[in-house]
Amino acid sequence: MFTGLIQSVGRLLARDVRGGDQRLRFSWGTLAHDDIALGESIAVSGCCLTVVAWDEAGWDADVSNETLALTKLGALDIGAAVNLERSLLPTDRLGGHLVSGHVDAVGAVEKVWEDGRSQRWRFSAPPSVLRYVAVKGSIAVDGTSLTVNAVDEAGFEVNLVPHTVAHTAFGETKAGDPVNLEVDTVARYVERLLATRGESK
Repeated sequence: MFTGLIQSVGRLLARDVRGGDQRLRFSWGTLAHDDIALGESIAVSGCCLTVVAWDEAGWDADVSNETLALTKLGALDIGAAVNLERSLLPTDRLGGHLVSGHVDAVGAVEKVWEDGRSQRWRFSAPPSVLRYVAVKGSIAVDGTSLTVNAVDEAGFEVNLVPHTVAHTAFGETKAGDPVNLEVDTVARYVERLLATRGESK
C-alpha cells in the first residue's frame, strides 16, 4: 500500500524487451534507498512495481504485458519523469489516502490554468472511473493523492499547489499527456457491499 504522497521524481533510464514483456530501469532521483530490499514494492507514477535489481544509479522492475497495456508505462519515452513512492510502513503517517498501486485506467490532461498561486488541472477519464469520483473525494493521478474539486460526465478537476507541481512529475506534464488513474479503494468496497446487500439473508 501507498499514501499518494510522492517522495521523489525519477526517470525512465532503459527499456529491455524480454519475451514480450519488458524490464524497465528507473533512476532514484532523491528517493532514499540505503535500506532497499529485493522484492520491495515501489509505486512508479501510481503503478506498483517490484524491485528485481538495483545499484546506486537506479533500479529495475519487470513489467507484464497486462501492466504495459493498461497503464501509461508502455508508452513512456526514455528520460520521462516518473513519480516514485516506496511502500507504506505501519508506523508511517497516512498523509494522503490509501493507494494500492493498481491502476484502474489511463486518462489524459485536458487543460491546465492558473488559479491564484495554484494551478487548476482538468483530466478526462472513462466512465468506469468517473462513477467512483466525487467532489471532495480522493483520487490518485500518476500516484499522487489529489482532492477532487469538480466532476462531470467527461472528467474531473483538481487544484495543484506550488509544492506539488515543484516536487512531482506534474512539473513536466502538459495538456494531452496520459495519466494513470486509481480511484479511492473505499469507493469500490462500498459499491460491492451495496451490490451484495441482502444476499446473505
